[in-house]
Amino acid sequence: MRRVTLSLAAAAALIAAPLGAFAADAAGVSGLVADYAVSQSWSTGFQATYIVTNHTNATVNSWSLAFDLPTGESVSSLWNGVLTSTATPTGTHYTVTSPTWAAPLAPGASAPAVGFGVTTGAVQTAPANCTVNNQPCAGAPADTAAPSVPANLRSTATGPGSVTLGWNAATDNTAVAGYHVREGSAVVATVTGTSATVRGLLGGSSHTFTVSAFDAAGNESANSAAATAVAGTGTSAGTAAPYVDLGAYPTPSLPALSAASGIKEFSLAFIINGSQPCTASWFGAYDPATGWNKADMDAIRDAGGDVRPSFGGANGTELAQSCTTVAALAAQYQKVVDVYALDRVDFDIEGTAVTDHASVDRRSAALAQVQAAQRAKGRDLKVSLTLPVLPSGLTADGVYILQSAKNAGLAVDLVNVMAMDFGDWAAPSPAGKMGAYAIQSAQSTQAQIRSVWTGLTDAQAYAMVGVTPMLGQNDTTSEVFGITDAQQLLAFAQQNHLGELAFWEMTRDANACTGSLPKCTNVPQTPYQFSKIFAAYRG
Repeated sequence: MRRVTLSLAAAAALIAAPLGAFAADAAGVSGLVADYAVSQSWSTGFQATYIVTNHTNATVNSWSLAFDLPTGESVSSLWNGVLTSTATPTGTHYTVTSPTWAAPLAPGASAPAVGFGVTTGAVQTAPANCTVNNQPCAGAPADTAAPSVPANLRSTATGPGSVTLGWNAATDNTAVAGYHVREGSAVVATVTGTSATVRGLLGGSSHTFTVSAFDAAGNESANSAAATAVAGTGTSAGTAAPYVDLGAYPTPSLPALSAASGIKEFSLAFIINGSQPCTASWFGAYDPATGWNKADMDAIRDAGGDVRPSFGGANGTELAQSCTTVAALAAQYQKVVDVYALDRVDFDIEGTAVTDHASVDRRSAALAQVQAAQRAKGRDLKVSLTLPVLPSGLTADGVYILQSAKNAGLAVDLVNVMAMDFGDWAAPSPAGKMGAYAIQSAQSTQAQIRSVWTGLTDAQAYAMVGVTPMLGQNDTTSEVFGITDAQQLLAFAQQNHLGELAFWEMTRDANACTGSLPKCTNVPQTPYQFSKIFAAYRG
């Protein structure tokens, strides 16, 4: 990520400037710029404004404008700022700080004009020594020099479906802010250091990369000489990837959740059908084509984690039930994969979508097409199927979903079971037993996986099993998944090297409260206590 050094600036003009005239245009300068103008003048005073504009490439959280008036002049009123003053030997030093509604300032944004009235004598003098955030008001000359081209791009390591690249540091007249790694014209990684790991590649596939350097002013070098590398083969260890309800209000911050919990990977709920037939939508509110929430997802990946958007869920219309053809459904899936540069997707298949075999087969065929298209580009697309389960295993309809995937030629990475809401008939006397029931459901599902993909060993089948309990109290109120259950499930997963551990849901764990189930677990816990247990999982 870019680290930006702010070069803050402002501008001043003579009091004799025509009514409404501004200081020299800020083009060609960088930093914060404060443009000054006189709006009115009379024999005993004048009224003027400063407009603070952000000419950096990063958001400025607050600003502080300062100027001097000589003896005999004083600010009589001021608006859109918080004013303080200090007497000096030659007059008064004024400081104006940003109010809450006038900051932060995004790149290119201006704060509301700071207006002020000045009482003067017969001689009127313009403010002097103007600064903003302690930098001269005139503004720094814009940096137009690009960094040097990074040299010696090379492959330094490979892993399952990944390549790690290194290069020699570039130089710049100020400082190098970061590097873009490209495959062709597409940026596949942005980093601040001199190495990057490109993930989501098809094992054994060959890829050619270049790297360029950029500075805080947005100048970018030419691309380096190309380097070709072959992605490693093999399988990655299992991980924890709990669900985050992105439809919660306010929208959860993935970087904040990761920092507080230690969780590095997330399953993102949910993409369903939108307001029009066969149109993907984030929980019926946002079009994935706009890249909604992509910055959060990229931040997680830049930090070495990953995300997997989840299609389906218990609410709304499942996309495979709305799209009537395989081609139309595949186009919707491909759109999401392309916009978010995904190497993993999840499908939470619940309710009528489980028993709707026509939509099941449509989904399997569409996913097989998208997976094949990604592999043709040397990219991997791992698919997880999240299904209802009982301690005795998947229902017959659940097994049909697996068989449908196999028949369509879809490579399934994970069968993730929702170990929750079993019902008393399936999981009698559940108090203190929800961890054991979750483990039993995983064992039963592993056997069913082997019955569909008959060539798998026990270990290979367990590597395809994921388990997702509902934290704390379940919708079935007699079922409570507590801290001890989580520890028991973690131990089982580590012993058997499961493909994934997850849970529903991150914000419930963060809130650690008693109340409505969408927000609270209703069990004694500290914030993120479940997350910190699951974050330890390395399959």
